[in-house]
Amino acid sequence: MLFVLKGHQMMDAGIVIIGAGQAGYQLAASLRDAGYTERVVLIGDEPDLPYQRPPLSKAFQSGQCEAEHLTFQHEAFYKDSSIEIMLGVRVLSVDREHRQIVTGDGRRLGYGHLVFATGARNRLLRGAETGLKGLLTLRTLHDARALREALQHASRAVIVGAGFLGLEFAAVAAAGGVPVHVIEAGPNLMSRAVSAPVADAFRAHHESLGTTFTFNAGVQSIMSEGKRVTGVKTTQDQEHHADLVVVSIGVLPNVELAEAAGLETANGIVVDATLATSDPFISALGDCASFPSRFAFGRCRIESVQNAVDQARYLAQRFIGQNHTFEAVPWFWSDQGGVKLQIAGLGMSRADQIVLRGDQSALKFSAYGFANGHLVAVESVNRPGDHMAARRLLAANAPVTPAHVADAQIDLRSLLEPVA
Repeated sequence: MLFVLKGHQMMDAGIVIIGAGQAGYQLAASLRDAGYTERVVLIGDEPDLPYQRPPLSKAFQSGQCEAEHLTFQHEAFYKDSSIEIMLGVRVLSVDREHRQIVTGDGRRLGYGHLVFATGARNRLLRGAETGLKGLLTLRTLHDARALREALQHASRAVIVGAGFLGLEFAAVAAAGGVPVHVIEAGPNLMSRAVSAPVADAFRAHHESLGTTFTFNAGVQSIMSEGKRVTGVKTTQDQEHHADLVVVSIGVLPNVELAEAAGLETANGIVVDATLATSDPFISALGDCASFPSRFAFGRCRIESVQNAVDQARYLAQRFIGQNHTFEAVPWFWSDQGGVKLQIAGLGMSRADQIVLRGDQSALKFSAYGFANGHLVAVESVNRPGDHMAARRLLAANAPVTPAHVADAQIDLRSLLEPVA
């Protein structure tokens, strides 16, 4: 699908965005909101109009929403906003010398500035035969449609990976009456993302829904008969039978195109604090970008909707002449079977002290992580007020101490400097 404004096809000025996911769409829209008047081209390799991904593992799987409810905007928006959108189109290479890109259908498009919003792709399970019926992953709307169809006919499911996405889907499957077993290589669910108290609370929650777990185990093999999956054999030699196996073991940033163009990559396309690469005519944002952040105590690459939105809005302002660095507080969320997890900050893995506030057993509490007495991250379970306050506290580098958190009578917002 291609909507091209008449007379603009050969123009070299303006901004070309590779990737029509959350980051790419938001940048295109934010450029127009910011008053940018030059050419904007948005290129996506999927055939669908840009859409929301978070509902794919939850509301879409449960049937609470359909594909048409996921699109950010209808076709008319792009025409009315003078955004040229090219769908189902792959970019094959970037010619930095001539400031052009080459697409899979043989076109060469010039750019004044190029933005990589290429996102990420799912990690694949080593040795797993592709094409087995019932062996699925979830990343795109196409994947989600196949998974929803499979779930409607599944009698038992195995999920490989206990991260956010896998657990969100596990809760939906369990609610639909499908027994679920989750296999996780780590010692607990979400072990690379959250503190032990939060992981323990969510494990108890999922077990109350009927989901069972195997930890500290990988996949030895995918079992099958003919061309249909029949289960998983773990590295502990346990067999878990299922007619639906969902692999959710993380993602890899899509950096190959940037790498081939000679740009630096290191767990993402390397950018500076303004999201610019070493090429003054190329930037990157979203899941594919590795950027410096004081909240990460170094460089980081963040896979979240909010990061994509924040960076897109920032970059649009940069393109109209605003000169400041990107410093948004990173935050995340996950809805799992009626329990909402919200995370502010990236430093929980560095924490040497964790203080809880609220009622862990009732799934209404927050975990505050401190490193050397300094607040570095807050994880909130069904405590949205704590989360909103945490984002403000981290942004302001407020003097929060473990003693402050431990005293339930103290309103932590009182530690914020009053606005003059």
